[in-house]
Amino acid sequence: MVDREEGPEDGDIIEAPAKIPVPDEVAEAVRTLIRWAGDDPEREGLVDTPKRVARAWKEYCQGYGEDPAHHLSRTFEEVGGYDEIVLLKDIPFQSHCEHHMAPIIGKASIAYLPNDKVVGISKIARVLHGFARRLQVQERLTAQVADCIWNALHPQGVAVVIDASHSCMTARGVRTPGVGMVTSRMMGVFREDERSRAEVLKLMGY
Repeated sequence: MVDREEGPEDGDIIEAPAKIPVPDEVAEAVRTLIRWAGDDPEREGLVDTPKRVARAWKEYCQGYGEDPAHHLSRTFEEVGGYDEIVLLKDIPFQSHCEHHMAPIIGKASIAYLPNDKVVGISKIARVLHGFARRLQVQERLTAQVADCIWNALHPQGVAVVIDASHSCMTARGVRTPGVGMVTSRMMGVFREDERSRAEVLKLMGY
């Protein structure tokens, strides 16, 4: 696996949105939800909650304002002849399911087998976060990350495995905590060649 240092400007620290104005109808929608849940939006502890919730959701859904493929536009060819798997393992992420808008919390392992170019390691994580910071289903998130890397880098293979817990199942409905959901997408040699697939899954710890 390759390990390259990147400057601090390439870090994946996402700042919270500024104190953006919250439209009245958005704040009122949150107040309506609070009332419907059985509380009083005018009591002291909840007075500022509608604006906080609105700004939080603007942050949760930052991914709608970016094109994840853009992070893969700058590539490197000088890698000293390296031609093996590049893997980022256990990248933590948070998303929200589109059915209940409940948190999805998990980790992703993302690998590719380069042809003649590689990309800065933080950019792979940025692709994941760009798609995760939208309303999602895990199956689509897995496919979007893999397809983005495949189309942008044209590697020999891409492998994405996501393991996540869904609050819509653990905190409501069937209320079954401790359950993880695993999804994967294999492309190129990782799909076509059993030995290559077994190798990358072993490196990921599966």
